[in-house]
Amino acid sequence: MPGSGSLPKNILLVKTSSLGDVIHNLPVVSDLRAHFAGVGIDWVVEESFADIPRLHPGVRDIIPVALRRWRKRLWSPATWAEIGAARHQIGAREYDAIIDTQGLLKSAWLARLARGPRLGHHADSAREPLAARFYDAGLFVPRTLHAVERNRRLAAAALGYSPGPELDYGLPRQAENQHSLTVVLLTATSRADKLWPEAHWVSLGRALARRGLTPLLPGGNPLERQRALRLASQIPGAQAIPPMCLADLARLLAHARLAVGVDTGLSHLAAAVDTPIVALHTATDPGLTGVLGQGWVRNLGGKGQVPTVQEVLNQIAHFLPRSASASA
Repeated sequence: MPGSGSLPKNILLVKTSSLGDVIHNLPVVSDLRAHFAGVGIDWVVEESFADIPRLHPGVRDIIPVALRRWRKRLWSPATWAEIGAARHQIGAREYDAIIDTQGLLKSAWLARLARGPRLGHHADSAREPLAARFYDAGLFVPRTLHAVERNRRLAAAALGYSPGPELDYGLPRQAENQHSLTVVLLTATSRADKLWPEAHWVSLGRALARRGLTPLLPGGNPLERQRALRLASQIPGAQAIPPMCLADLARLLAHARLAVGVDTGLSHLAAAVDTPIVALHTATDPGLTGVLGQGWVRNLGGKGQVPTVQEVLNQIAHFLPRSASASA
């Protein structure tokens, strides 16, 4: 903590969800490791996203929680047994700093279960202002910054250092794959207004196939799987990928030539492993939550804007094999 006069030895990060938010918090771990050699970093995260912090070698222990599942089964004895076990795990170690970068009531409550000084967003900075009442110190970080930078600035202010210019997600990075012939098309997202028209995906996929590339379309839940199968059936050589864990998806992305995706956590995962990525925004501001990375990343569109197929092809032209026409 600022003014404590000693280096932190144990730090707890609280960032539970969603997938994109958890990925956005990974650079905090890299920053902490760069500034405090030997520091032990634990992380409280939703069980369904725990694979992401596990990929970072700087994270010591993962403390999974299941707030989403627990709320649905609140009166089950098994649920309360799990809650009790999570409370015990969160409170088992004394921390020099507990940093909640999420700024929600649920994350602030989890931070209160831990032992040590609790630091988070000021009420004027938190996504849910009441969360600030749970912290020992609230720190203001401008809302106009990208989510990744907000996380980094908050942790830096909490512990009295300045984050460096390099953005490091800490994940195993893209392989030497300029000769790879796979392109990952990330068509699924949790909100219907973030979807890109299916006709656009078909046109893009066919243009990629004409260049000799193989479009891969992941799909998790049944609705996403149906969409992937429907699109793959209209694109020569395309493959609908069965459900995969996040660690396997990270490896799939890391070995692809490039990726194109809607505003979804997997697009951020592509940026985190340095795979060239074009993110398509139709309902959100890419300046605040767009893909951000040290590698080649591009954000197209915005609120009320639908990127065209040709705009995507123009962006990725230099990644495509030269053998055939790239016109849509």
